[in-house]
Amino acid sequence: MNLLKLGLPKGSLQEATILLFKKSGWKIDLNGRNYFPEIDDPEIQCSICRAQEMSRYVENGTIDVGLTGKDWTLENNSRVKIVADLLYSKVSHRPARWVLAVANDSKYKKIEDLRGKKIATELVNFTRRYFSEKGVPVQVEFSWGATEGKIISGLADAIVEVTETGSTIRAHGLKIIHELMQSNTQIIANRESWKDPWKKEKVKQIVLLLQGALRAEKMVGLKMNVPAADFQSS
Repeated sequence: MNLLKLGLPKGSLQEATILLFKKSGWKIDLNGRNYFPEIDDPEIQCSICRAQEMSRYVENGTIDVGLTGKDWTLENNSRVKIVADLLYSKVSHRPARWVLAVANDSKYKKIEDLRGKKIATELVNFTRRYFSEKGVPVQVEFSWGATEGKIISGLADAIVEVTETGSTIRAHGLKIIHELMQSNTQIIANRESWKDPWKKEKVKQIVLLLQGALRAEKMVGLKMNVPAADFQSS
């Protein structure tokens, strides 16, 4: 039997993704810490992995198709087939933004002011490439979390952090001085899997239904009782 190996993102996107599949007609049961949830489609085998790692598993063929952020595919520099963009997240339907932030009272006003300075971020590889392309040499260090606190504690001069509304950054007494990129959820496929006619068609079916569910969230159904005598067809 044909089988499609589908990767679902663990973490902040997990709940929103499972809900989106439910709205699209698939029921996914996640039991405790099981990394292989059940799905009511015999042609799909699900697995859970971190969004940060998804593109690597798709690239090497461990997973045929997966959902992850555009940012992590770029961070890993993965060679995969970008099938479709899906504008949804854990908070809203707005794209996430990776921004450069400094303290409110900082003397740094623009990206060039950070020449030779230390930047903390989880998006290390992309940030290094970005500053290199801008011709601004900086020291980029990986942050394991609580990145906003690195400036307050003096561990970094600036941070590159992801945000949707900017509220968390402002709450930590920081300000945004530059936007590096916008990111959203994408469906990505292994390049060899995409060459398989059955898998390609199955993925396109999934994309169609997921996109349909997202569009439906922006629409309102209106039901009216109209006497037959007053009804006119257009």
